[in-house]
Amino acid sequence: MKSQRICLLGCGMIVALFAGSVSAHEAGDWVVRAGALLVDPKSDNGKIGSGPGAIEIQVEDDTMFTFDITYMLTQNWGVELLAAAPFEHDIKVGGSNIASTKHLPPTLSVVYNFLPEAKFQPYAGVGLNYTLFFDEDLDGGALGDPGANLNLDDSVGVAAVVGVDVDLGNEWFLNAVVRWFDIDTDADVKFSNGSKLDLGTVEIDPWAFGVNVGRRF
Repeated sequence: MKSQRICLLGCGMIVALFAGSVSAHEAGDWVVRAGALLVDPKSDNGKIGSGPGAIEIQVEDDTMFTFDITYMLTQNWGVELLAAAPFEHDIKVGGSNIASTKHLPPTLSVVYNFLPEAKFQPYAGVGLNYTLFFDEDLDGGALGDPGANLNLDDSVGVAAVVGVDVDLGNEWFLNAVVRWFDIDTDADVKFSNGSKLDLGTVEIDPWAFGVNVGRRF
């Protein structure tokens, strides 16, 4: 009997989770999410030189706090703005850490909610990303010039997002999201004698994976 009561209690909790009123998206709603996002750049981000002697450039991943705000134009369509605390990525050249940089990735997207009145509310969207690089830190000693500086140009590119909101009731929900960004930056090293080494275009093009807590207003 005890095991039956435990089973019934567990079934009741599951039913309670998936039953009840659902907080649906409506035109004019503000949807706010906050959580953590892992930005994972693609492998083989670029090379210095060409041929068998080319040296590979590798950008490492980082996880940071992010938040996004969506304004619902209709029950299905919305405009999303993604913002974040600064990400910091180590940069490897030839397998060795030689530099790091910080960046901010504000992104504006148009999103479509497929099931705005369901318990599970999937959505997808496309938009435009602007990545601002700053605080580039280069180990100039590894290049024979402690005064050398790394410069990374800002990037503008396409972005895509796929996510799902899991309704918890009372306008609260959990969220899981996958993003992709087209981030390419032209890089160079300026030496203390005024000369410059062009590193070409570094293709970062990261996938990003996030979890959030959200609320509708």
